[in-house]
Amino acid sequence: MIRGLLIAALFAGAAQANGFEFSPEATDSCTVTADDPMSCVMASANDCMSGNPGGSSTAGMMRCISLEYDYWDARLNAAYQLALQEAEAADEEAKTYGYTPPKLAEPLRAMQRAWIPFRDATCAFERAKWGGGTGGGPASAACLVQETARQTFELERGVRLTR
Repeated sequence: MIRGLLIAALFAGAAQANGFEFSPEATDSCTVTADDPMSCVMASANDCMSGNPGGSSTAGMMRCISLEYDYWDARLNAAYQLALQEAEAADEEAKTYGYTPPKLAEPLRAMQRAWIPFRDATCAFERAKWGGGTGGGPASAACLVQETARQTFELERGVRLTR
């Protein structure tokens, strides 16, 4: 519930950036009902590309994909902060009750730090597949959206304790 409210607060309503209308509504509504929420990633960028004059140009595609990336990046950061709070609380609870399981907060931080260069390398490879062509920019940007969304879903599952 709290996660949903935070995300809704981050992206209330449509945004207009450089003359492009963008709303995360298509992505949001799809992820709520989809069996595979990854199938919903880029739904709002696609709406942006088809709904804005010039949205199908390379520059328009980059703008729409960038707006969806901003959405996922903010959602990722909110999910990470909540997961970190849960991990720190679990670590503190274990300490309070004298449990000695492995800590959660520091491995979570390490995982997130390691994920960033993995994401960047993955998307650099996607760009390289285009051999310097103009499709490389949108392909790399779409990859950043996909990988950021994938990590967001992982973090939104929260800290699952098996203790």
